[in-house]
Amino acid sequence: MNAYITTGTYDFLLKIKEKYPDEKMVLLQNPEHALLLHETEGKTVFASPRRYQLAASSGNLEDGIFFIFTHLPIPDEGKPVYEFHFKKNTPAIESKPGFAAYRLLRPVKGDTYIAITDWKDEESFEKWKRSIDYLLVHSLDLTEIGANKSTYDAPAFTKEYVIPQDEEEG
Repeated sequence: MNAYITTGTYDFLLKIKEKYPDEKMVLLQNPEHALLLHETEGKTVFASPRRYQLAASSGNLEDGIFFIFTHLPIPDEGKPVYEFHFKKNTPAIESKPGFAAYRLLRPVKGDTYIAITDWKDEESFEKWKRSIDYLLVHSLDLTEIGANKSTYDAPAFTKEYVIPQDEEEG
């Protein structure tokens, strides 16, 4: 399965989503920009997307409204170990109240994975962050898989998105 991401204005991306109602797309927004995520076995309808392979997934992305995108650079030699650790730790999150879905996107070009979690609401995510399971899952020593300061100039970073209200109701 392929996943494609494009960004732009909310109105522009909404038109794309409405033009292809049979495609599996999720339109998200944060204060900085809007983002359209397209999952498909085939090619995307986007003109210039970022392309990923689905490395792991659970649930339906449209079941929640609050999304966390964690961008994590992993060198080629560390990718299999990172994916193994990610898949090993997903049962801890899947059982949490308010959890809706997750995706692990492997980059086709570059080295930055995107781990996406989808929640019923922001409060569910905040409860997860205060849980012991969260601490255990995030205690992974990334130097074991090659993500150290000498390898990367930029650390991992996280972005929050929501499905805008009119999308949720429509």
